[in-house]
Amino acid sequence: MATKFALDQDLLDRTFRVSGEPTKQATVARVPRELIARREQRRVAELFEKLEWDGSSDYKAERTRHATQRANTG
Repeated sequence: MATKFALDQDLLDRTFRVSGEPTKQATVARVPRELIARREQRRVAELFEKLEWDGSSDYKAERTRHATQRANTG
């Protein structure tokens, strides 16, 4: 879909240089994808902040226990 809008040329040039995209059109198409990815990452990070940490959890012992169980069943 073709859409016409005015962009700040200096901003577009700078975005093009840092994006690594081969064309300015590809750069402009990448910007919404980058914005969406960053916002989704922020939402996931906010969810992690809501989790309660169990300080008594020993993830190393659990990892060893699971590995031992797999070895004994295989």
